[in-house]
Amino acid sequence: MKDTKKKLIVIYGPTAVGKTSLAIKLALKYNTEIISADSRQFYKEMKIGTAVPEPQELATVKHHFIQHKSIHENYNVGLFEKDAIMKIDELFKKHNTLVMVGGSGLYIDAVCKGLDTFPDIQELVRTELREQFEKRGLQWLQNEVKNVDPQFYASADTNNHQRLLRCLEVCVQSGSTFSSFKNSEQKIRPFDIEYYSIRIDRESLYQRINNRVDIMVEKGLLNEVKSLADYQNLNALKTVGYTEFFQYLKDEITFERAIELVKQNSRRYAKRQITWLKRYSVNWVEIQ
Repeated sequence: MKDTKKKLIVIYGPTAVGKTSLAIKLALKYNTEIISADSRQFYKEMKIGTAVPEPQELATVKHHFIQHKSIHENYNVGLFEKDAIMKIDELFKKHNTLVMVGGSGLYIDAVCKGLDTFPDIQELVRTELREQFEKRGLQWLQNEVKNVDPQFYASADTNNHQRLLRCLEVCVQSGSTFSSFKNSEQKIRPFDIEYYSIRIDRESLYQRINNRVDIMVEKGLLNEVKSLADYQNLNALKTVGYTEFFQYLKDEITFERAIELVKQNSRRYAKRQITWLKRYSVNWVEIQ
């Protein structure tokens, strides 16, 4: 039986919109704690490029799942669902309301709705698709996924080859789209869930994104990327803000072009987050 006194407030939206500030305000209002659902901020080696909350923000309200893992650890959405639900159950013993915030829609859905059940993939199918990807590259993979499952492609991180390969594996193995398996049997959580997001016009959002990237560069993003160059093949580092500067370090692009690409790819990521946002019944907050 659902305990209506327990409530999870979920703050989701595009990058740089101001989710952290809103989460802290609500956490202070309810005298509670924050669950982070930003998969990029899990890793302690990635601080500047993932816009981890400032030390004073972390000190103001207790945060969970911020820089608690290493890029060398295997961590995924399935493990996060288990860890987050366990932590939420623990925190609900002393709080009636909790705040969850992040820009990773898949991770938020894992907590709120549960993960989906997908068919087992034969090793031959997985191997053949990965060999094709190695030979033909990311653009080939993007085109394949776009053709077989345009619904998934519209909201996916199209630079994340692991997620694209996963989609393609399911489509080839099952003969159905990856999307058709999504949330077919949604889990019923023993707490109420309310979704919040910040209303902002696109031009203002893009300016905030550009400004954030400039601040990251000023804080030393390039040095952070240099310190991680030996590990650039790890999945955690195949993300916006890092891949572009790895290209620069390999003399493939200029420093200025790297900054331009980080801004461009961040804006594209924001578009996909806005698309994902349409899945929820949202309470809108006006930006100040």
